[in-house]
Amino acid sequence: MADDVLILIDQQKAMEHPVWGPRNNPQAEANIGRLLDAWRRRRAPIVHVKHDSTEPHSPFRPGQEGNDFLPATAPLAGEIVVAKTVHSALIGTGLAARLEQMGHPSLVVCGVLLANSVEATVRVAANMGFTVRLPADACWSCDKRDLTGRLWPAEDVHQLTLALLDGEYAQVTTTDAVLASL
Repeated sequence: MADDVLILIDQQKAMEHPVWGPRNNPQAEANIGRLLDAWRRRRAPIVHVKHDSTEPHSPFRPGQEGNDFLPATAPLAGEIVVAKTVHSALIGTGLAARLEQMGHPSLVVCGVLLANSVEATVRVAANMGFTVRLPADACWSCDKRDLTGRLWPAEDVHQLTLALLDGEYAQVTTTDAVLASL
């Protein structure tokens, strides 16, 4: 869609840290890159969301390499960069007001982690009345242990999170479908 804003969540070197454990969607970064290239060719609005953790041992904490953007998807001059200290990119960042000034556009949200900052951003955006498309193959998940001690594989976490978001909070789609709609 002509007025969609592309929002890239937490594309930082911290996501390469082994603390996250096994993950799914090894093609996610390539798909994020394809979306980013398409938005740049169209000169459409792009928002890079950077997590500036306040936790002392977080790989996202400012002042260490993990806080830096991944080179392949790093912002270019003129692209919007928003720093967040909580999970949702729309809380405490001024991004919601900026999107309202842009005319309350539709959003395409991608990045990591799906069951964390991506999900939080999508849910808040939907609750604020934004239309959200979520390309399932342009985000990824990691293994997660539940409170009973059961270890859920990354793909299971991914699929369940997508199912919980689809319809009520976002239209779950693919990178190819988003690109075909441009």
